[in-house]
Amino acid sequence: MAAPRLDLVFLWHMHQPDYRDRASGEFAMPWTYLHALKDYTDMAAHLERHPRVRAVVNFVPVLLDQIEDYIDQFATGNFRDPLLRLLAAPDLERLAAAERRLLLEACFRCHQPTMLAPFPRYQRLFELHELLAREGESALAYLSGAYFADLVTWYHIAWTGETERRREPLLAELMAKGEGYDLADRRALLALIGKTLAGLVPRYRALQERGQIELSATPASHPLAPLLLDFRAARESLPEAPLPLAMRYPGGRERVRRHIDAARESHARRFGGAPHGFWPAEGALSADFAHLLATAGCRWAASGESVLNHSLGEAPAGSAYRPWQLPEAPGLALFFRDDRLSDQIGFEYSKWHGRDAAAHFIAQLEAIAAAAPDETPPVVSIVLDGENAWEYYPYNGYYFFEDLYSLLEEHPTIRTRTYAEVLADAPPAAHLPHLTAGSWVYGTLSTWIGDAAKNHAWDLLCAAKQSYDQVIASGRLAAAEAARAEAQLAVCESSDWFWWFGDYNPAQAVASFDRLYRHNLANLYRCLRLAPPAQLDVPISSGRKDGAAVAAGGTMRRATPS
Repeated sequence: MAAPRLDLVFLWHMHQPDYRDRASGEFAMPWTYLHALKDYTDMAAHLERHPRVRAVVNFVPVLLDQIEDYIDQFATGNFRDPLLRLLAAPDLERLAAAERRLLLEACFRCHQPTMLAPFPRYQRLFELHELLAREGESALAYLSGAYFADLVTWYHIAWTGETERRREPLLAELMAKGEGYDLADRRALLALIGKTLAGLVPRYRALQERGQIELSATPASHPLAPLLLDFRAARESLPEAPLPLAMRYPGGRERVRRHIDAARESHARRFGGAPHGFWPAEGALSADFAHLLATAGCRWAASGESVLNHSLGEAPAGSAYRPWQLPEAPGLALFFRDDRLSDQIGFEYSKWHGRDAAAHFIAQLEAIAAAAPDETPPVVSIVLDGENAWEYYPYNGYYFFEDLYSLLEEHPTIRTRTYAEVLADAPPAAHLPHLTAGSWVYGTLSTWIGDAAKNHAWDLLCAAKQSYDQVIASGRLAAAEAARAEAQLAVCESSDWFWWFGDYNPAQAVASFDRLYRHNLANLYRCLRLAPPAQLDVPISSGRKDGAAVAAGGTMRRATPS
């Protein structure tokens, strides 16, 4: 008797919110280029080393916009990211107090057991800082330009991908040197970073063109689409959820359509054609949103397993291992993430030896295949962020992926596939009579709406959108001004701002995103030639309690700016 077969779909979701101040062009946080340098690069390299492994890679347009912005900065030498500007600075002996403070605050932000402790010279810089910091600000003034040159260089070395360290002689040379980095060293490192970023999208496009990956998209600036359409969607899974004072988001349906259309245009321009599928922001789906995706010609979308469980009531075992179809969205196949297996990669396997983790993962897939009720191979969806988990793995997950992808390439009955390939074999036969709105976090929308801070943030956005509608309708903005205002509005509609409000997130991270969100709203008013309301000067999260970032129930780690 033949061993049972199984189709495995990896969906790696690549996203960072827009960290740019669109008025000045400055970047408020460096996470886009750092994750591009370390994680998006490594994820491409793992696939390149294992050409028989297939996957879906999801790029959010707002991430690609920022990567292109960085490529332009490297091409022109006009750095609008403060950290890159300091890496390029000719003289680090004459730093302003704010620049010294920025380097000391920024250049130890990493998971220190895997990104700082393995490098003794970098660790020594940290220990020296800790020693002086105990003596107060005046003691830190003794740190020299040579210290800051080594610090900013080591920080960027630590944020390079493991695969790049293995194939780029410059990185080996800099790591061997260890200290005393001069301007020539830093300029060489800058050139390598620029080359790495410039080659990123072409590498993924090449993987797509040889048929190894399917590239998918997310509505343009990562909006929480079910809530843009109807705040009451939050009550489908949590009937008592408090809602904002505003009854609804003004013009939400048109805005969601615009985000979908913009994503399709972005994808076609960068990758040669519109995407077949969408990973909605936060895996958040509602029947209304699914209908809009289907109307736009989308062939598949994916969400969290808990959304399916809420929709079915009591879901039979294995329900998530096949595509579903919804009456309101004909032609759109719905796939659902295996939350348990995905979260093991996201949160657990970083603590294991790579070979043991890979073998354990394969064994669980074999058990799923053996328990499948019929001859149709189960389709197991593994969906998680393509960047945030790997810094918790030794060597950025290099050995885990080497072992996992090697085992999968040789496995006789487990096939890695793309969603397009699965649907080419057979259309979805399972019919979902009802879709309960929810996300990949708990199957609800509570991470983005329902407490006082999140609801107030929505009310501020609704008020800004009403002003936007009135000004646009008046016709007093020139076409270029109206386009800038719409681009700024799209940034404000991102789901990321609402994610961070809540007392379960670190206080400093919440404060950073609170400030950036209110600044984005103020910039929107300025784009409309209006004075920002005074309430945007007041922190949304004032009075909150401190807490640790949530890491359960299907959530993804975020790059914490703390």
